[in-house]
Amino acid sequence: MPIHPTTDRDRLEPCERCGDDTPHEVRIEIRTESTKRENAQFSREPYRIATCVVCGSESVLRMNNA
Repeated sequence: MPIHPTTDRDRLEPCERCGDDTPHEVRIEIRTESTKRENAQFSREPYRIATCVVCGSESVLRMNNA
């Protein structure tokens, strides 16, 4: 199976601020949700952060909405 390189077109996502599909940089972060120190180790969740390359607007989506 051939491997296709990623292009800017592959990373287009809607941007609310720009009002159009624009290139985005996407990363995953593990964030601690509890403010209590003793529970912090049990409250880490993955978040998808997409940043618009055009305007810098950032969208955050919690990946584990259980």
